[in-house]
Amino acid sequence: MSAAGAGATLRCLLQALPLVLPQFAPHLSASSLPPIFVLNRAIEAFASDGLIGHARDLFEQMPERNGGSWNAIISAYSRTNQPINALSFFSRMFNQGVPPKDVTLASVLGSCSEVLDLCLTRQIHTLVVKLGFCSNLIINTSLVDIYGKCDVILDAEKVFDSIPNPNAVSWNVIVRRYYELGRGDDAIKALFQMIRAGVMPLNFTLSNSLLACADAGALFEGRQIHGLVVKIGHYCDINSLVRNCILQMYAKCGALDEASKLFDRTERRDTFIWTSMLSGYVSCGRIQEAEKMFDSMPERNIVSWNAMIGGYINCSAWDKALDLFRKMEGEIGSYDIYTLGTVIKACAELLDLEKGRQVHGFAYRHNYQLDHYLCNALIGMYAKCGRLRNMEALFSRVLKKRDRVSWNSLILGYERHCRSEEALYALREMLRETSPNESTFTLGLSACANIFSLDRGKQIHAYIIRNGYKMDDIIRDALVSMYSKCRLIDYSIRVFEEMESHDVVLWNSVILGCAYNGNGKYALEVFEEMRRKEIKADNVTFIGALLACICDGFVNRGQRYFNSMSEDYGITPRMEHYECMIELYSKHGCMVELEKFVEEMPVEPTVPMWLRIFDSCREYGYPRLGKKAENFINKSNPLNPVRFDMEGMDVGPKELTGIR
Repeated sequence: MSAAGAGATLRCLLQALPLVLPQFAPHLSASSLPPIFVLNRAIEAFASDGLIGHARDLFEQMPERNGGSWNAIISAYSRTNQPINALSFFSRMFNQGVPPKDVTLASVLGSCSEVLDLCLTRQIHTLVVKLGFCSNLIINTSLVDIYGKCDVILDAEKVFDSIPNPNAVSWNVIVRRYYELGRGDDAIKALFQMIRAGVMPLNFTLSNSLLACADAGALFEGRQIHGLVVKIGHYCDINSLVRNCILQMYAKCGALDEASKLFDRTERRDTFIWTSMLSGYVSCGRIQEAEKMFDSMPERNIVSWNAMIGGYINCSAWDKALDLFRKMEGEIGSYDIYTLGTVIKACAELLDLEKGRQVHGFAYRHNYQLDHYLCNALIGMYAKCGRLRNMEALFSRVLKKRDRVSWNSLILGYERHCRSEEALYALREMLRETSPNESTFTLGLSACANIFSLDRGKQIHAYIIRNGYKMDDIIRDALVSMYSKCRLIDYSIRVFEEMESHDVVLWNSVILGCAYNGNGKYALEVFEEMRRKEIKADNVTFIGALLACICDGFVNRGQRYFNSMSEDYGITPRMEHYECMIELYSKHGCMVELEKFVEEMPVEPTVPMWLRIFDSCREYGYPRLGKKAENFINKSNPLNPVRFDMEGMDVGPKELTGIR
């Protein structure tokens, strides 16, 4: 019989089997059926036509089966995205003592990849070694894929390294798994190793590598990959996936000029490429350009709206974020979890409890309330708004899903609303469930500072060192503040001097801590060091410097610092700075200078300022300014008048000359 005739016979047989077999198979003998290999092909044909039920019926009614029969039905279920059934048949096959072939194992591993069954995967891996299929490229690539998906990347690396000559698919799998696990540096490194090995990368490999560059801010490597794309012709063929990823890489890495050139050269711009460019402007803080691009987009999707709302959140434009959300409601009327979570964060920053409750109600009505990301956002919103009962109720509901973010939000709520003991208790309980991060330590140290709990502050400090956490500027600032408030200023100074930093907040903390603890001399040394290192001081820095001058009586110096605020730094003095200057002159008896300062103030002194002026004038016998303070105080509070009385005073005002 010719090949064409055999094919026609098989097709007729396959057409007849679904009609005949279910009724007559029980009465058929093995000799009256077609050969097993024909029935195996029939199972495959049924599966390819989507008739998986017929394929299973035929398999179950076969009086005899071989390894090909098992492979056919397992592959049929694997190809039709029914991994549970595929694994079930593999289990039956194994229990019946039928040895699997490499093709069967590849199909089973594909099903394991779908259900992420790590335990079964390890068992099959052992079977692969036992049966001698260790050099099978398809099986090894499948193992790399599953181990990567199950977050056991070390096992994935071991299997990949055992492949003698990985092909493009194998390299693509390892690059993708590195990228999805947040190991962008390894993904980029693997791509360059692939190129050195002489393997041409796939479009998906290039796109994943470019996205890894975008997330890691690896602009130099991204440019190299762009050059490779141009060289091998992917970009010339206008592959939209790779082209969009190149643009997204430039945009996220802050190279907006290069991203803009690619955007302008692109003739057919889809929503993805518009959104990539928009996200680039947002991530670089160029919010006005992002607004223009958003308004000019021909079509927007949820990702575009979310990017713009997130941009407003990042630049603290909370009101604009909520306004855009309302506009989004009117225009597209659809949201996702990220949209609602972002709006809840805006409500939290604005302390807009009512709006946050509305979003919570909307999420509840639309079955979003149990989503992990949304629950964490709600816990944080209630924590910041002081609704601690709601915070605790939501925290209890996510008992099995709570993570570091959930715990940090709970601790934040307690710490921010004067329940520091409960914050520290929550921190202790958190350590039993999950590992803390830098934000956790900052909140815990702040709680210790609030209640002057030096011992527990030291314990947190020791935990950070013992477990090898990075001592960044935020943690160092929290430690400096905690030790300063607990009156252990030497420890504050030691933490500050351990590493060099240009973070103005940390410098401010040590200056203020020393000033409050009576070590004004060191505070002013730190301030002068700031100036030498060209770390730009802010208004808080000058408050600390003026307090240090008050502490050690440096009147001339304090006057110079106050004047330099506006002259050298362009900082407009605030009421706190005026209060410091009044205290500086008052405490050290410089009444003439105090009177001149009050007369030249661009704003009227507050009642507490006048009271301090009144007390110093009485103390140092300066009636002219004292009477003026008396009149203002009595006018503001006639029910409790004060009277400037010089009787018994023989102390005169000091002159500024000679005062430090």
